[in-house]
Amino acid sequence: MTTKRKLINVQTPQPRPGFLGAGHTARAVIQTDYKQSDPFIVLMDDMLDKKDEVPVGGPHPHAGFETVSLLIEGEMGDGAHKMKAGGLQIMTAGSGVVHTETIDKKVKMRLMQLWLNLPKDKRWTMPKLQDLSLKDVPIVSENGLNIKIYSGSFAGVTSPVSNYVPLILADIQMQAGISTLQNIPSSFTTFLYVLEGSLKAGDDDKIISQNQVGWLDRYTDNTSSELRLTAGDTGVRFLLYSAQPQGNPIVSHGPFIGDSQEDISRLYSEYRQGKMNDISFFTKAN
Repeated sequence: MTTKRKLINVQTPQPRPGFLGAGHTARAVIQTDYKQSDPFIVLMDDMLDKKDEVPVGGPHPHAGFETVSLLIEGEMGDGAHKMKAGGLQIMTAGSGVVHTETIDKKVKMRLMQLWLNLPKDKRWTMPKLQDLSLKDVPIVSENGLNIKIYSGSFAGVTSPVSNYVPLILADIQMQAGISTLQNIPSSFTTFLYVLEGSLKAGDDDKIISQNQVGWLDRYTDNTSSELRLTAGDTGVRFLLYSAQPQGNPIVSHGPFIGDSQEDISRLYSEYRQGKMNDISFFTKAN
């Protein structure tokens, strides 16, 4: 008998003033205990409408996890790793990196940045960057349904990015009234985040509206499960995040994730001593 997934929790994260100053608002999409969200640690929906050329942001460290950044609107960064709308960047912080995000011009952008846990045995792996531009994103498009598959296998196609933790990330657009039935692993932690419009999820047609996040039930077996999705009266655009839980407790403090408080103390010490290289060091090395 096929497992049918359903919504068990719908939340409405509120916008807050962001750390980049005027014009920056942020929504903390994940508002549940890590035991329920594993392996998802943090997801921020950052919207920036910067109207001056005063520099904001700057260099900062990360270690012990990956950032998975999907740029919904605008441009970000420069050089070989410049992101444009529809692009994805995965930064494996691993053993520790310094990452520079400086914005020194007028810009309007929207960024979804996820902190994704690493498997315990890969916690301190060598840092690396993966970039996926919009032109290289696999797309399934048919009968009012458009799916961009940024990570993992979904809707019959597979993204070219590699993952330490099995992760499905898809940007899904559906015209009004369109329905689709998709398969995802039963054991994967899964949530939907609506960017525009509204959506009915599961056979009981529970509704998720714009700026809401809906969490699905989760099972312990490794079989496939079905998820029914139906667009609302004005259509819908939403993100689907689904990944394999790691089942290991983590310690989080500031920009670092570890397995113990000793890990956190060590990482701060290494950063203060200048032992963490800029991410560009690792991209050149590769």
